[in-house]
Amino acid sequence: MNQKYGANAPAGQVFLLGIDAGGTHTDAVLLVQCPDASEDHAASPSSQAKADPTARLPRVRLLAAAKTRTKHDDLPASVREVLHALARALDDDAAARALGGASLLGCVSRVTLGATLAVNALVQDKADVVALALSAGPGLDPRRFALGRHVYVVPGGLDHRGTEVSPLDVSGLEAQAARWSAEGVTAVACVGKFSPRNPAHEQRMAQALSRESAASATNSPNVASNDALTEAPDVTPGASFSVTLGHKLSGRLNFPRRIATAYFNAAVQRLHSNFLDAVESALAESGVRAAVRLLKADGGAVPLSLSRREPVQSVLSGPAASVMGVLALCPAAREGCALLLDIGGTTTDMALAVDGSPVVDREGMILQGRRTLVRALASVSIGVGGDSLVSVDGHGAAASVRVGPLRQGPAMAFGGTSPTLLDALNTLHSAPHASGLGTGAVMGDAQTSSLAQELHDGRTDELAGKVAGKAAGELATDMSPGMAGNMADELAGTLAGNVGASLSGMEALARQCGLEPCVLARKAVDNALDQIRRAADALAEAVNARPIYTLAGLRALEEARPVRAWLVGGPAACMGPHLPAALGMPVDCPPHTAVANAVGAALTLPTDAVEVYADTGSGLLRAPALDLTERVRKGCSLDALGERARELLLQRLEQAGAEGAAVEITEAESFATLDDNGFGSRDMRVVCQAVPGLAGLVSG
Repeated sequence: MNQKYGANAPAGQVFLLGIDAGGTHTDAVLLVQCPDASEDHAASPSSQAKADPTARLPRVRLLAAAKTRTKHDDLPASVREVLHALARALDDDAAARALGGASLLGCVSRVTLGATLAVNALVQDKADVVALALSAGPGLDPRRFALGRHVYVVPGGLDHRGTEVSPLDVSGLEAQAARWSAEGVTAVACVGKFSPRNPAHEQRMAQALSRESAASATNSPNVASNDALTEAPDVTPGASFSVTLGHKLSGRLNFPRRIATAYFNAAVQRLHSNFLDAVESALAESGVRAAVRLLKADGGAVPLSLSRREPVQSVLSGPAASVMGVLALCPAAREGCALLLDIGGTTTDMALAVDGSPVVDREGMILQGRRTLVRALASVSIGVGGDSLVSVDGHGAAASVRVGPLRQGPAMAFGGTSPTLLDALNTLHSAPHASGLGTGAVMGDAQTSSLAQELHDGRTDELAGKVAGKAAGELATDMSPGMAGNMADELAGTLAGNVGASLSGMEALARQCGLEPCVLARKAVDNALDQIRRAADALAEAVNARPIYTLAGLRALEEARPVRAWLVGGPAACMGPHLPAALGMPVDCPPHTAVANAVGAALTLPTDAVEVYADTGSGLLRAPALDLTERVRKGCSLDALGERARELLLQRLEQAGAEGAAVEITEAESFATLDDNGFGSRDMRVVCQAVPGLAGLVSG
């Protein structure tokens, strides 16, 4: 834990590496913190909202960036490829080369990774087959809240204070485990009702499932004793299963959501751990020896050691990467209520920010229609991206055109075989009225024909250079430099890839459905815009209808209604001109928009949380996620419990190599109780969190 990463860095400079493995592209950026800045000045958005939102944050500079195609069947290979591309970019850039070029990767102090592996595994049904071992005691049958086909109810139960009301009977669980193994189950989630108040029953279920420890567990003392002091180690997976314990993922009491959280965690844990092993190997091959963190769904990052235990925390981290990227790239995005859009190749992700704080859905992340207890940004994702298929139902003027949600590969502009939204945008923007070509005042018919042919052949870079005056003799002599520059910007900004391939594909589809190519393109773009508008409206309505709050500012607002939008993602420049009219608000793209997610990952601060309970009647303090139970004095106050929660969280972060995080008490409550004999005591609960935020802002 005392290892100093980045020790070989030039004096006074801190290098940060951000990697985002998205649905279409994998991006990497290397940032350098300015010599006069210090991470001691880093602050969370919540603390900055009270003053100048950028005054306390250090400035960082983007040294180099790289982008490669994501290989969904081999994400570690995508990470290796983007690191090699980043090394080449560092050697090719004069400023980066002066500092050391590719060797700077060996000076990196911290790596933060955002990845879609877990969510892709769930969506594509490639996750582990999970069984549920549930214990609820009296009341509703826990099968009502179960997921999947493999469910076993273990007799026994606890009450709401963690007191055992019926002993746990695991005699049938061992036989059930053998049946599960024969049925292809590879992971088990053990969830007991009220286990955050006493994890003993979940621990015994895990021991019964572990072949190596089953015999010793039989002879061990009854750990369900109501006043037992326990600090259990992590459960060792048995020969057949990886095991997830529900109480380690959240201390909140909501049995159905705790079941869902444990189920999804178990489903991706093995895959997630193997992925992290491969990523660490890829980083080492590139000379990176820094501490690695993984992006979380709440806009924070978690050290790899903690992420291995709780992969569910990172399942929906995509929106978090784009939100933190926009906030890091644009100080203006930290003012008022803003809509943040990330248009990628497969999806468009949307979130809201108020005074620089992302809006958080405190009810918990939704996966496959089930609420979990995972803290996440309030966001929405729709199947509209640059690579989303254009489909047509009907013929002629009555034809209905839709974009997405299917994706069969890249756009035809980048080697695909079917027209996509990006191809529709290329077609729309290459029409004479859209691109500015063919205006008689600018150039003659012959020149228009020549330029149109270059456009059709996909030579947009060459064409933009000519228009900008690099080959001015080939253009009309009456074109002013300003007019040429504007046209160059327009061509470079709204066209992508091989435009000729886009035109050919859209023309073929247009013939099939009896439409002109430009009409088909217009209908496709309008449909995509309509889907984005409706999703943005639905997000705002949901935020204002549910008790969702940011850590700063939202409570002071009557409604969270965005007045400005910020757009990032690969197709951002192509879609940007169409969005203001569709959304009814100004839309801006920050600098470095194509790699904003990787920037956001690199600058995201570590987060974690612990929940601590104390019952002064029994004299016990419990921290479920830490498997910690200790004595507490009868007169313990809520403030004293809060201080203990701070200590425990700081210790956990330090052990994971993430010391120095800003820690706050986010929830604290106390209830007076009476026992059966009429003696009074207090039940207290405290939630302590390292608050999500940014380590700096990108300048230049």
